Amino acid sequence: MNLKNTVNFIFEVNQLKRQRHSGFQLAGVKEPDSIAEHVMRAAQIGYILAVMEGDANPEKVASMIMIHDNGEARVGDQHKVAARYFNTKEAEGRAFSEQLERIGDGLAEKWQKYFNEFENRTTKEGIIAKDADWLETAFQAKEYADMGYKSAEDWIKNVDRALETKSAQLLLAQMKKIKFTDWWQGLKKMTYKKLK
Repeated sequence: MNLKNTVNFIFEVNQLKRQRHSGFQLAGVKEPDSIAEHVMRAAQIGYILAVMEGDANPEKVASMIMIHDNGEARVGDQHKVAARYFNTKEAEGRAFSEQLERIGDGLAEKWQKYFNEFENRTTKEGIIAKDADWLETAFQAKEYADMGYKSAEDWIKNVDRALETKSAQLLLAQMKKIKFTDWWQGLKKMTYKKLK
């Protein structure tokens, strides 16, 4: 493994913190979540889904998700309207493969395999990972919809049609029933002391 190339690769993937989920800008969101933020939550959702499904490796699922958007550090996040005009999947795949040239063969081969399983959904882990990726987008859309960006509900509908696993479908159904702020209700500890 070439240390200089590895360090450069680590700097490169930092671009994912700067890349915004461009699709949500179509819904009017001024400062949508970053690709890095999306990946972090999607990896955790993937781990949860793998446990819920019971017959998949959660660590492998989370690893697949962790790397699947790396190519966007070079080509950016292209929304589905842009995808009408050029093959974003091909561009991301090529960028990802070129990125792997910077890191050692053993790691590059494993990550390329994970990327392919994710994109093609050829394994249980790949199916779960893709569901987690979509599900995270639905969760983000729910947050935006609850904040008043009603157009974001379109993402939830599209994800609902796309999900393959029972576990992802169950989580999405439950998500639709609550507001994104429900998680902290009852957790606030009031610190004031009345004088009288």
